[in-house]
Amino acid sequence: MIFDSDRHEALVKADWSESLALAQIQHIVRDTQDRFDSLQFWPVHPHDTSASDLADTGKTALYHGACGVIWAMHYLQGCGAVSLDKDYLPHLEGIRARNQEWLGTVYDEAAPSYLMGDTPFRLLELGRSADHAAPARTLHGLLASNLDHPHRDLMWGSPGTMLGAWFLHTHTGDAQWADVFRQTAAKLWSQLLWSDEFQCHYWTQDMYGRQSSYLDGVHGFVATASVLIKGRDLLEPQAWRGWEDCIVNTMEKTASVENGLTNWRAHLLTPSDEVPRLLMQICHGAPGFVVCLSALPSKSLDSLLLGAGEAIWQAGPLVKGANLCHGTAGNGYAFLKLFERTGDAIWLQRARAFAMHAVAQSDADRAAYGQGNYALWTGDLGLAIFLWDCVSGKPQFPTLDVFFAPG
Repeated sequence: MIFDSDRHEALVKADWSESLALAQIQHIVRDTQDRFDSLQFWPVHPHDTSASDLADTGKTALYHGACGVIWAMHYLQGCGAVSLDKDYLPHLEGIRARNQEWLGTVYDEAAPSYLMGDTPFRLLELGRSADHAAPARTLHGLLASNLDHPHRDLMWGSPGTMLGAWFLHTHTGDAQWADVFRQTAAKLWSQLLWSDEFQCHYWTQDMYGRQSSYLDGVHGFVATASVLIKGRDLLEPQAWRGWEDCIVNTMEKTASVENGLTNWRAHLLTPSDEVPRLLMQICHGAPGFVVCLSALPSKSLDSLLLGAGEAIWQAGPLVKGANLCHGTAGNGYAFLKLFERTGDAIWLQRARAFAMHAVAQSDADRAAYGQGNYALWTGDLGLAIFLWDCVSGKPQFPTLDVFFAPG
């Protein structure tokens, strides 16, 4: 099977309602503001921690903690979706210090991390500062220090800080960030490995005590490809042609196709202690590949991407909830991306169908646990942004496609 049906559930039958989507955004943001505590930040959701951790202070990182919540609320305000009761940005330095404590003994190597470390805090600092000089110096040191990070992934490694450099260049126009982007791309090119078995290039990630060969949309090959696609205009034309050929070949050689449906496994080389699985979520599987590849200029992968979209639709919403990383909202972004790429309204309709299902999932989760899930990638704030993009039909996957809020 191209997906595991036990990980999915039947789509609720609910017509798209823009007013319901907008009301849900307001509800999520109001509840998030009401639950803020200047010492604990936001309550940790049981989904995001073990029972022994529930007494700990709130999570802090961009991915699943207070930095991401603050980013999301101010981003939604910048888009005109909500009006906040207060400015949460002054709390970021205290949250960053707490995040440093959380990283503990790995702080020195993890500080540049885009999704877990200091880099997003410094990006937010630069975004709200009239004088970019001081935060720019700090950011340049962080990004440059991550060039040889062994994780080679979006969450911790140089692909994540390369994305930060692209955001900075887009926001400021400063050539130093284009230089960092190109230096990182050149380093990643030198680190590519070749698989005789699959006849394609790949990277390894030395992370969490093991060496992996992830392909996915967070730790893997396609996540890095997405950053290179975004910043292709910063590369020499010949360098980009090499990258595009490499990306297309690896995606073609690693795709699993069954009855016109497409998916990709988590690893190129499945570890000996794991059973090969075809998951269907942003962090592992077809949704992440569609999101990451949707802006690829080449049309060579279009049949695979459309097959991936059909597979996501046939699989249905994820049982795990409404979130971005491994939930229904994240999978719905694949439909929005296909709508943007093809102009076919069926993909917008499918995204909005998943949006209504995700609202029902979020409401049921809140009723079951007596609280919202206060996180960006793993909680309600990511859902709120997905709902906003379903209203506009213009996908901007949070912190992958956009960082600096409009306005």
